[in-house]
Amino acid sequence: RCDFEFDLCEWKQDENDDFDWHLRTSSTTKLGTGPAADHTLQDLSGHYIFIKSSFLHLPGRKARISSPVLSRMNKNCKVCGGLTLAGVSFYYHMYGAHVGSLIVYQATMSKHEKILLILTGNQGNFWQSKVLNLVGDGNEDFQVIFEGIVGRDLKDGIALDDITLSREC
Repeated sequence: RCDFEFDLCEWKQDENDDFDWHLRTSSTTKLGTGPAADHTLQDLSGHYIFIKSSFLHLPGRKARISSPVLSRMNKNCKVCGGLTLAGVSFYYHMYGAHVGSLIVYQATMSKHEKILLILTGNQGNFWQSKVLNLVGDGNEDFQVIFEGIVGRDLKDGIALDDITLSREC
């Protein structure tokens, strides 16, 4: 589980994207550029990760962050016949007229990516949650990847908090 209160936990920034997700608090945000508080503490001092449009981050540019590697060898992660092996839950905040997109992938170590979720545009000025199933054939270790794509408005952004991988992995 990562609540981003101290760091990125074991989540890693992708080296082949356009820019990084940033750890921040609501107390450092400007009006209209993110959630009023984090999800974990629901307080201005709480942390989350965030991307937003800026003069450096033009529309369409991407930031990606990856989970620790989840081993196919873990006896609790074995899959038989494509059954659900584990899940990922998270909270997201996507607010603004031209906020961009959030895409969640399950990626094998050989870089085969399966899209689990695509959210585009304004999702409301509040934290929402999603739970996604992770499904595989058990042949390769894998990761969960969150990709934020910048929108067109400098006040719009995407925030993530409280990402949890199920105990099965």
